[in-house]
Amino acid sequence: MKIVVIGGSGRIGRKLVFNLRQDDYRVLEASPSFGVDAISGFGLDEALDGAEVMVDVSNSPTLEGDAALRFFETSGLRLTAAARAAGVRHHVGLSIVGTDRLQTSGYFRAKKRQEDLIKASGLPFSILRSTQFFEFIAGVVQDGARAEVAISPACVQPISALDVADALADLATGAPLNDTVEVAGPERFRLTDLAAEVLTAYEDVRRVVPDPGASYFGAIIEEASLLPGRNARIAPLRFDDWLRSSLQPTTPASP
Repeated sequence: MKIVVIGGSGRIGRKLVFNLRQDDYRVLEASPSFGVDAISGFGLDEALDGAEVMVDVSNSPTLEGDAALRFFETSGLRLTAAARAAGVRHHVGLSIVGTDRLQTSGYFRAKKRQEDLIKASGLPFSILRSTQFFEFIAGVVQDGARAEVAISPACVQPISALDVADALADLATGAPLNDTVEVAGPERFRLTDLAAEVLTAYEDVRRVVPDPGASYFGAIIEEASLLPGRNARIAPLRFDDWLRSSLQPTTPASP
């Protein structure tokens, strides 16, 4: 079975490609760095030739609402048209838990448009909505040079990118669900508590300031806006274990 991973050179895409190849699937990475552009369509028909499954883990280069909407709309229309023409039997898309609750955010409106295009394409599909990645939260907290980190005290149930890739691999190699499912990490935190843990781990002396008015992708979030439903798949890796691992020095590759 040939599986094409759109966005195969990104954070999730690389892990997904690795997982699928470990299981001996024929996988093609499709991204501009591999000569495939979902915006212009360059190389797309050739990449999808003979593919049974297309997994879209691409993301907009910017989180700004209008630009993100143009990205997901343009790429979504091209991908679904090319997949239909190629006879793809299963379209798997990656989205975000809480997308439909955060439509005051331009970025989340763009993600909702991406989901809607998948559902309306006529192709068998599965959409995976994930909670926030550990890696994303850690990066946001460390960004910037202000003396204080103002962040919403809303609840989150974050997940490792590795576990998201595992869930996507299971969907890609299974039958289409024609539905949307969720995946989340095993523990629930407040964003402020996670931010404090990250700053402490990296010996960052800045202070975390709880701010209910702090925006998230341009939206004001309620306490449960980012939480999954009761039927979400629960991944195994805990935040403290991930953080401890991320602090370990990388072993140089052998020459």
